Amino acid sequence: MHMRRTVVATLAGLAFLALTPVLHAQEPDLIFRRSTVFKLLSPNDKLATYGIDDPEVEGVACHFTVPEKGGIKGWLGLAEQVSDISLACRQIGPIRFKNKLSQGDDMFSQRRSLFFKRMQIVRGCDAKRNVLVYMVYSDKLIDGSPKNSTSSVPIMPWGANDAVQKCGDSFS
Repeated sequence: MHMRRTVVATLAGLAFLALTPVLHAQEPDLIFRRSTVFKLLSPNDKLATYGIDDPEVEGVACHFTVPEKGGIKGWLGLAEQVSDISLACRQIGPIRFKNKLSQGDDMFSQRRSLFFKRMQIVRGCDAKRNVLVYMVYSDKLIDGSPKNSTSSVPIMPWGANDAVQKCGDSFS
């Protein structure tokens, strides 16, 4: 009896942790969702589009669209989400680098399954062209996916008095 209570308590604790959203420095803003597959008695499969500002590069925002599984597993947070993710990043104001950055640094990361799968947006600098490059992909502990999407943001002056930043000066 004691063993059964321990197992039940452990499983309940794991379920709570799995269903609790992972905290990020910044949560993306939901822009909209569209149903793609109708489910009669449970939530539909959807495509969801989110927006997020780059926390280390002022003046850059990214939008990404991810599939969200419906059904009972999706509703309970137990479904493994597929890796088909699109990405678009743009300059939305004067670009300012807040800190020294490294090529391939994570800009944003989000859990995509109950265990081991994450979506990541990483950033880099094409110093020759003075362009920020963002890539989204998903990884899994054992078997990741080669599916990815890339977006680039040319660093341009924003207004008459804006001095253009050089990304090569801010990346190591």
